[in-house]
Amino acid sequence: MSAAPAPTTFYREIDRNRRQSWVLVAAVIVVLGLLGGAIGAATGYGWWGVAIAVAVAMAMSVGSYFAGDALVLASSGARQVDLANPADEYRQLVNVVTEMSLAGGIPMPRVYVIDDTAPNAFATGRDPQHASVAVTKGLLEKLDREQLQGVLAHEMSHIGNYDIRFTLLVGVLVGSIALISDWFLRFTFWGGGRRNNGGDRQGGGGAAAILFIIALVLAILAPLISRMIQLAVSRRREALADVSGVELTRNPVGLARALRTIADDPEVLEVANRATQHLYIVNPIKSFEERAKSMWDTHPPIAERIRVLAALAGQYGQELPGELRPDGSVG
Repeated sequence: MSAAPAPTTFYREIDRNRRQSWVLVAAVIVVLGLLGGAIGAATGYGWWGVAIAVAVAMAMSVGSYFAGDALVLASSGARQVDLANPADEYRQLVNVVTEMSLAGGIPMPRVYVIDDTAPNAFATGRDPQHASVAVTKGLLEKLDREQLQGVLAHEMSHIGNYDIRFTLLVGVLVGSIALISDWFLRFTFWGGGRRNNGGDRQGGGGAAAILFIIALVLAILAPLISRMIQLAVSRRREALADVSGVELTRNPVGLARALRTIADDPEVLEVANRATQHLYIVNPIKSFEERAKSMWDTHPPIAERIRVLAALAGQYGQELPGELRPDGSVG
């Protein structure tokens, strides 16, 4: 008789998600190396192709490392809250962020508010010492304190787990792949060919032609493959932050209720876009919007996230409200 599956635990969920996330990052690095190598072989630059790919990724990483969070906050129209003397409407927000900071042993982040009635939130920055949390006014108006605590615990977990740096790294690698692929396709379109040992372009023989075709196919497919991997990383880190957030609050119910409220809210978050959608606790781009077309999922399904939270709730002797339970039961 086979043994029953082991119950979900915090540390099992955390370890599983971290392991899978690093595997996915390694896959992006492999795609970048293969692309650089294939282009180098096809154009006659050899290992310089890999070196150039790495150099592009490093240059983009430095810029994003020091300025990426500022760009995200500026593009979102976020305004910083004075932590020493917050306005009355933001006092509860600052109090809850402070609680979660202490619970997680994480430095107090900068706090921002986005003037939008759609409820949502995100964290950004390069490390816990240089992190920011942003919430919309809609989140403050439509969630109660228990729900707000669940959301902010999730965002503080992104900071404590270094997800903010992790997603930055993956985003830079994916952007580098897209940039290099675009260069090679333009290079090919304008008549670029393989170089001989003297540096002159030449038409390739059979082997050279095959290499060039392989590089061309890879240049077309690599951005799509890396983007799919990026979305998988995003889903893994969101699931990890849910579990880590519950570890801070000891209250899976608050986060489950918050996720359902945010997901079911019909308001559109205008400042969100495809470059920032993966940062939010719930994908802010609704399925009925024009900008939602041809997109892959950046987050795990809400029902799946709530199902995990329901399993964790049982460890605290808690039960989700009937409308949130996976089986739909009310009793």
